[in-house]
Amino acid sequence: MSEPVNPQADPTRSSRDRGELRARLTSWLTGRLGRTSDVEIGEVSSPEGSGMSSETLLFDATWTDDTGRHSQALVARVEPDSADVPVFPTYDLELQFRVMELVGATSTVPVPATRWYEPDPTALGAPFFVMDRVSGRVPSDIPPYLMEGWLLAATPSEQRALQDASVGLLAGLHGIDTTAHDTDFLLTSARGDTALVRHMNNQRAYYDWSRGTRRHPIIETAFDWLDANWPDEEGPDVISWGDSRIGNVMYAADGFEPVAVFDWEMAALAPQEMDIGWMIFMHTFFQEIAHALEIPGMPDFMRRDDVVATYEAQCGRPVRNLEWFEAYAALRHGMIMTRVTERSVHFGEAEWPDDIDDVIPHKHVLQAMVAGTWWD
Repeated sequence: MSEPVNPQADPTRSSRDRGELRARLTSWLTGRLGRTSDVEIGEVSSPEGSGMSSETLLFDATWTDDTGRHSQALVARVEPDSADVPVFPTYDLELQFRVMELVGATSTVPVPATRWYEPDPTALGAPFFVMDRVSGRVPSDIPPYLMEGWLLAATPSEQRALQDASVGLLAGLHGIDTTAHDTDFLLTSARGDTALVRHMNNQRAYYDWSRGTRRHPIIETAFDWLDANWPDEEGPDVISWGDSRIGNVMYAADGFEPVAVFDWEMAALAPQEMDIGWMIFMHTFFQEIAHALEIPGMPDFMRRDDVVATYEAQCGRPVRNLEWFEAYAALRHGMIMTRVTERSVHFGEAEWPDDIDDVIPHKHVLQAMVAGTWWD
């Protein structure tokens, strides 16, 4: 029997040398600011307990300009090395930079201040951008926040306050008038008559790329179910965060209000339910892991009726076809988990199981969704 990937294990994310990155960042920032800037960069590290897509580098930088000496805690988001079996086939760092600038300028959604976008891969070996680092605390992915940590230790009213504030981020984001700003850069490259059709076709292409020679029966069944149950009404399209989950939010160090929203690499134009369904499902994903381990978790957190009521009250628009979008979220995350397994196999941390679909920890959830029994 082969070993699938352990969703609680902290897998290898990168083979890049941190010392070399520090030297290259110093050289790049000196070139950006000028030779008289006297740039100094401290140790380069990466956050623990986070996801595995774009590479995140944390460092402190000091430099001199016409106004004096400056010190700033910074974060660089770097396209992953292709040798490290990245989760996605492409990483549009310019899109991430632009959407953060747009969101920061046109909404109350807190995003880190963006500094520089560098498209030239020669500096660090891949394109990247730099933003200011924000202080606070983030619910952990590894181990999941509902197994240990500050959010689990919070009172029910504090957990609900965080939930409502997180749903409020979606309402704030989706309130941006897409007709008043250039948002065409958020349309996926796949063909289609609507933003949702294009998004789905993009996901089909992702499956074909990520699976290689493998076939995942549950994923293909889910695609068929989604096609057969396509929403009657798709719109209106909004700026969709894409990876709308609390693990991509930093909250106040001494409170439960959001202070920064991260990880915009899955941003797109899509119906509002895309983000709502993803936020609900991602907690379901972790809660089902806790259930399998016979751990209570947080069963009263991110319940769909509560999330919908909060969103509709703040946004003023009805939520439609949410079951479809929850199933779409489960499908999309299932494909990501197959690619995560590919990475873990590459780094010698896992092997492919006998049943190929066992690498999807929420396989039973997706099966119940396409059978129509999950929401009974």
